[in-house]
Amino acid sequence: MNKRQTSPFLRQVLLLNKLMVKYNIEGIFDLLSRPGRLVYLNFLAGIARGFGIAVGLTLVSALFLAILAKVASLNLPIISSFIARLVQLVNEQLPY
Repeated sequence: MNKRQTSPFLRQVLLLNKLMVKYNIEGIFDLLSRPGRLVYLNFLAGIARGFGIAVGLTLVSALFLAILAKVASLNLPIISSFIARLVQLVNEQLPY
């Protein structure tokens, strides 16, 4: 069809069709029409996010502790006294 021959209504319908394909409206309607699948996909997404947070926190904590151990082994006066005070406070809170 030529653009001059199409009616304004048909142009709007074609534009709407392009937008619906672009934003995957069919997939969204499919998920909304089957709520069990939506719950299942959200459950899997939550598990993946939780696992990612746990792994990320573990890696960041390990890196932080490795850097802290390296700084403590350098025997810097200010930082070493701070770490010694921190260890002393932790030992005071222990029950034995």
